[in-house]
Amino acid sequence: MGIDVGGTFTDAVAVIDGRAVRGKAFSTKDVTSGILAALSVLQQRLGMQERAFYTSVDRLVLGNTIVTNAVDEQKYAPVGLLTTQGFRDTLRIARSARTDERNPHAMAPAPEIVARRRIVEVAERVDARGNVLVPLAEASIAAAVDRVFAAGAESLAVCLLWSFRNPTHEQAIARYLDAHHPGVPYTLSSELTPVYREYERMVTTALDAAVKPLVAEHFDQLAKELAARGLQQRIQIMQVHGGFLSVEETGKAPIAMFNSGPVGGVTGARLLGQRLGRRSILTADMGGTSLDAAAIIDGQLRVLPRAQIGGLQTSLTAVDIETIGAGGGSLAWVDGRGVMRVGPHSAGSTPGPACYGKGGNRPAVTDAALVLGLINAGYYLGGSVPLYPEKAREALRAEVAGPLGLTEEEAAAGIYRLTASQLANALRKVTVNRGHDPREFTLVGFGGACGLFAAAIAAETGVSEIVLPRNAAVFSAFGLMHADSVFSAVQTSPWTFDQPAELLEESFQTLEERTRSWFESEGIPHDRRELYREADMKFAGQIFEVTTRLSGDRFGEHDKDDLRRRFIADYEAEFGSGTAWTEAEILLVNSRVRGIGRTDSQHILDDADVEEHRVDRRQIVDPATAELMTVEVHRGFRTVGKAKGPCLLEEPDTTVFVPARATVEVVDGGHFLIRLDNA
Repeated sequence: MGIDVGGTFTDAVAVIDGRAVRGKAFSTKDVTSGILAALSVLQQRLGMQERAFYTSVDRLVLGNTIVTNAVDEQKYAPVGLLTTQGFRDTLRIARSARTDERNPHAMAPAPEIVARRRIVEVAERVDARGNVLVPLAEASIAAAVDRVFAAGAESLAVCLLWSFRNPTHEQAIARYLDAHHPGVPYTLSSELTPVYREYERMVTTALDAAVKPLVAEHFDQLAKELAARGLQQRIQIMQVHGGFLSVEETGKAPIAMFNSGPVGGVTGARLLGQRLGRRSILTADMGGTSLDAAAIIDGQLRVLPRAQIGGLQTSLTAVDIETIGAGGGSLAWVDGRGVMRVGPHSAGSTPGPACYGKGGNRPAVTDAALVLGLINAGYYLGGSVPLYPEKAREALRAEVAGPLGLTEEEAAAGIYRLTASQLANALRKVTVNRGHDPREFTLVGFGGACGLFAAAIAAETGVSEIVLPRNAAVFSAFGLMHADSVFSAVQTSPWTFDQPAELLEESFQTLEERTRSWFESEGIPHDRRELYREADMKFAGQIFEVTTRLSGDRFGEHDKDDLRRRFIADYEAEFGSGTAWTEAEILLVNSRVRGIGRTDSQHILDDADVEEHRVDRRQIVDPATAELMTVEVHRGFRTVGKAKGPCLLEEPDTTVFVPARATVEVVDGGHFLIRLDNA
């Protein structure tokens, strides 16, 4: 089973005997209740008793929003930070006050993770080579720990200046905490992210410690509820780098769960691209709260070192995903200048858009789509959730149409176009801003709301081909089931090409030993294990690095030229042909080893019974012109297989809008392929 917890809906997919069954339920604040509700839908659709259902589970992979929500909302457990004497204000100094904001009056300090009163210095010092200059006494540890707990800390981050070269002082603090404060969660930077750049390392360590109590609380509750129902397998959790770990391993470094749900969708899109013969893919995952966009280039996920999380630069390696607050539940409003806005605030699942009839009185994107006639009020989620068009009109009239002097239809069309424009900007950030031409990509759109906007997003960015998976509404949950187990070990190990190759080889061997231990602890069979060596490298005088993969399983003197060529090729692929500063010395900063436990991808049949094709005609408002037009509305479209726009395809859990001058057809596997005439 794959489960994706989103901001509005919790999606679940189960595969049994090669057949996929899907379930959807509203997300809940405690996360667990929403997961159990989605699993209950699966259980009912399979016609199984509760005990039999849970005991039959062979594998369960979860993508969740616990960490993402905590970071986005800046709602952390009270965390304390122990750091080297003289470095108490590293988090506040950050990388200076400069940001991408061009208006100096709009610049703001970095979000606060740790209150300053809970940042305590300890008397210790290690130099850049790992030599101890000022020993750390146990009395200093005791005094610092007492101070930080007296200030209200419930968990601890420990980040000493040169601990990635010599971790003995951080380890001494850990031993003291284990002996005198057992049960208190803590994070050591030397274990979590033993790399240079003290600010990014401190941010990552503090974030991890800040979310540890929250994750433990949620997972303890979830594990108890599932075990009580009969689940016998370990829960596996999707990670920010594109693979999953067991819940036990995740608990050691929960910050790696950031964006874990969206990563599942990108993984599924990569697999779908392989099956359809597309190697350059843009993904657009639009649910109720946000849109997540990513680029898959030459069949590979784009992975970024120093990922930015919640406006903070970290030392995490993460799949490059751009998120904006524009989804089906995003609220439309008029600002103080009299300008229409959409998002970033969302109606969520409670009270939800006004048309849900659950107490919401502010218009959301879903309300606009309903007023335009793009959504069938009697067939939302297959008819399981009733919608109230008049409530949508009332909210639009009061909040947008009235203040702007528009009709409800004009306001709804404006909301649609503004939303599409914002979504297109997210795709530009992962293509144009990264030096790629979006016209060379196929757009894979998924999430319950994407079918209504995919064609508009593609047209605005110049993409001419769109694939909407047959299970688009639960596609991230589907992708989670096909993810690999991934473990990444990294260590700062400065090396230059005039040094012996043996020094670098020793670093890689140490990391490989850690990775092999992980293979054993996870029980991954030998025939599914893969090891990759990587290096973060740069030209002398530059600030940031490019990650290059090494060839072979042992590095010797004869491999130096090959590594140099690989780095220059990767550098120019990132920054453009001819940009490599080939006369400069090349520095290798970090050694990395990635361990991958491959998962068998399955050929899965859809759960939905093939409906007999029927065509109705419905009057809708054209989002592009706000004028009325009549379109064909298809149910059971897979039995027909081809049509011209404008038309609507109604599926039980999503609706697809095909505009004029576009065609749609069913391709291998039952997926919808839309081609636009962008001339």
